[in-house]
Amino acid sequence: MDTEGTQDARNTRSELVPRPAAPPDAPPPPATPPAGLPAMPTAPPGHPADAPEPPLLAWLRTPRPAAGPGVWTYGHRPRPAEEPERIPTRQLISGALISFLCGWLLWSLLWNQYLGSYWLWPLVLLTPDSWRDGTDPMAYVWASYIYYGLFIVLMAVVFGRLGRWPELGRRFLMPLVGPLVRRLRPRPAAAAPKPATDPAQWPELRAHGAPDAADKLAEEARAGRMNDVDVARIDRAWQSVRSGKNSLASFTDTVLRQGAAACAHPSGRRDLTRRTAEHDLLAHQVRLGTAADHERNPYQHRGAGCALEPAVLGTSLLAVGPAGSGKTTRVVRPVVESMCLQALAGQCAVIAVGPAGADLGPDDAFDVVVTIGRRDPECDLDLYGGTTDPDEAAAILAEALVGDLAEQLPGGDSRRAATALAQLLGPFRAVHERFPSVPELRELLDGAPAAMGALRSALEGSGEQTLLRELDARARQSERPGDAGVLLADRIALLDRPAFADCFDPTGRTRQVSLRALDHPLRVRIELPERGHAEASRILARLVLAQFTECAVARSDRSLFACLVLDEAAHTITAEALRGLQRLRSANAGAVLTLRSLDDVPDALRSALLGAVGCRMAFAGVTTWDGARFAEVWGKEWVETRDVTDRQIIAESAAGKAFHIFRQLVTGKAATAKAVTVRTVERERWSASDLANSLPAGHAVLSVTSVKGEHAPPVLVDLRG
Repeated sequence: MDTEGTQDARNTRSELVPRPAAPPDAPPPPATPPAGLPAMPTAPPGHPADAPEPPLLAWLRTPRPAAGPGVWTYGHRPRPAEEPERIPTRQLISGALISFLCGWLLWSLLWNQYLGSYWLWPLVLLTPDSWRDGTDPMAYVWASYIYYGLFIVLMAVVFGRLGRWPELGRRFLMPLVGPLVRRLRPRPAAAAPKPATDPAQWPELRAHGAPDAADKLAEEARAGRMNDVDVARIDRAWQSVRSGKNSLASFTDTVLRQGAAACAHPSGRRDLTRRTAEHDLLAHQVRLGTAADHERNPYQHRGAGCALEPAVLGTSLLAVGPAGSGKTTRVVRPVVESMCLQALAGQCAVIAVGPAGADLGPDDAFDVVVTIGRRDPECDLDLYGGTTDPDEAAAILAEALVGDLAEQLPGGDSRRAATALAQLLGPFRAVHERFPSVPELRELLDGAPAAMGALRSALEGSGEQTLLRELDARARQSERPGDAGVLLADRIALLDRPAFADCFDPTGRTRQVSLRALDHPLRVRIELPERGHAEASRILARLVLAQFTECAVARSDRSLFACLVLDEAAHTITAEALRGLQRLRSANAGAVLTLRSLDDVPDALRSALLGAVGCRMAFAGVTTWDGARFAEVWGKEWVETRDVTDRQIIAESAAGKAFHIFRQLVTGKAATAKAVTVRTVERERWSASDLANSLPAGHAVLSVTSVKGEHAPPVLVDLRG
């Protein structure tokens, strides 16, 4: 059946895609997921009638209530929007004790008839005279006891509500008695859910004409031969059937033949060998941590899990924090792992970019691993983004080479550089049917007579008059002062190094990774040579970012979420890159960028960068000036403040003065009266000082926005939980 490219993607070009980094001969060993999530067994176990159900069934049946963006929905319990008024413990105990004493005093007065016997008139009214005149005394005694008991219960209810006894019991007795009651109370057998509502029975397949496939999948789940990736992948294939892209008959036939392995990823993988984060593939979420119980956090978020998903990553994420604050291990690595799992489920394409040695995941978690600077690489990076259009290739390459130096070019942007490159790339491709390699491009930009003469002769022989005019225009412009070709030649020379001699080869000697294949569920990791080649690494990072923003928007099929994870995006943010990031939201794509400081971004683009992304994250250790930018973009909120002032009480009488003197001797403080003023003021959600000085280690402040426009306020997240 047609599986939207999940069966036929073997490279990253639409016609030539690299094979997986480590194609397995057999399904890989099962991952070890966090507690509560399903795992795939190594072999299908037997399933006796009295055997416990596999964890997958409980995972499927766990409720996932609707929640705001950024909230972990697996087993989530919504809380009220506002915190209920909490009475101080001392005030609660004193109030309960006073109400009890008042009730006891009232009962003593009534029992001894100090207040008369009027409270007994209901008893007299409801009992016959024969009980009171001695004919049937025991009946009257029992009636009196019952009346006294009811009256005591009524007093307990009245004074208990006045003294808040139920609240006192919930706060102190329930933590002690509750576990004991649950231990002693027998647990009723859980009733099996009905097939029409049981997710483990695949009710949607049964309701739309695929009962045989539903029975097969339910049996696979009960036998333990299915994991959460299989569920998400088959659900993805079923949605393609519902949308009309695939036929019901082919889907049913595939499921009946292959079971839980139906519609597998081209690599053959059905899970990762190891997981380091908690994932929920039904909700497409990865959990980052827990919202701290902090006064700055909204009450409904406190204690809730914080998660990321394509719905919020589609607005792009910027994480800022110093080295060692946890950007890579606690955000980038879980996000990359989640995207790889979703790619195995046919829902996502991920490009992970980082310096060599960055912990972005093991090699077997990716289909392609591109190590730039490696001798005899198996896979290479396409310098021109897989395009055949010289103008498009020139624009992408110019952005990578001189995007950070655009202010040094005439006009203040890279359009002059793109024009200069197009004047060379077009003629070269017309002659050689490919784009030039790095040394060839450097010679052309330097205006080497031999290279330019050979190209001119080839064009004259083929009769390409239009391209000859382009070449003549390049020759004239190279003689003018301030020509962009000089700067381009200097920057391309950074890639024309012995370490990169085997890289960026357009002749077809090596398989090249092209981001043109983002409509396939690819898992690609690109390692940049930051050590020893820092400037070249930044050029390549800008190149990948420019290619991603261009190719993600140009996709004809946007059903897959395309995600670019760029660990350490210093000196890669340009004005053109910001425009590309803003276009990703409507193209079902997003980027995750990390920075050690906003100082790595030009000053004119810092506010624009924070405004272009919808998800922002400030880690513990950010500087005050970085915190000021975040405080500005997060804005302010209305809060209620209380101002307490003490006013000294001046006694006029001698007895009052003596009492005040005695009180001061005992307490050491003068007699004062407190005046409380309640005001509603506008305050920053998180101030620059709070972000720089008050964030604990292992914490970060996170705000998210979904592609639909829903947003959550900045929340302090404990990333260690």
